[in-house]
Amino acid sequence: MAIRVREMTSEEVEVVQRLARSRTESARLVERAKMVWLSRQGRRVGQIAAELNLCHETVRTWLRRFNADGVAGLQDAPRPGIPPKYTAAQVGEVLAAALTNPQELGLPFNCWTLDRLETYLNEVKGITLKRSRIDELLLAEGLRWRKHETWFSARVDPDFAEKRGRSRSCTVLRRRAV
Repeated sequence: MAIRVREMTSEEVEVVQRLARSRTESARLVERAKMVWLSRQGRRVGQIAAELNLCHETVRTWLRRFNADGVAGLQDAPRPGIPPKYTAAQVGEVLAAALTNPQELGLPFNCWTLDRLETYLNEVKGITLKRSRIDELLLAEGLRWRKHETWFSARVDPDFAEKRGRSRSCTVLRRRAV
């Protein structure tokens, strides 16, 4: 069965030609646009398949989809899958909590850790999430955790120097080289 591309509007011709020559669009979309463009130039399915190194049925499928839906038919169709486990509202709660200072929520610490955030979400918000899932959600939003605080970094407690007390007097000062 011979299949050809239907008559195209001038806008469709322009879009398909731009997509077929594009270097920034996805490779799939460019390949599909090339199929349509070559068919418009009078090439048969076998010639298009040979030139683009594709199966004949693949070329037929995309030509049919273009004929039915136009340029929009060249896009990937939505695929079925597992529905999201957490609603957008729950994800929003996680992000809002992560971006809020814990002390504003009445918690006795100054910064979040994944364990603290997990505990807060489970006990206070009623959202049961694992640490790894919380980390995935935050990374998907472009948020990253700070590295763990070491004794070299600034102290969270402003009264730390007073609580620590004096340094030992037995510590020997080293002379600097000239």
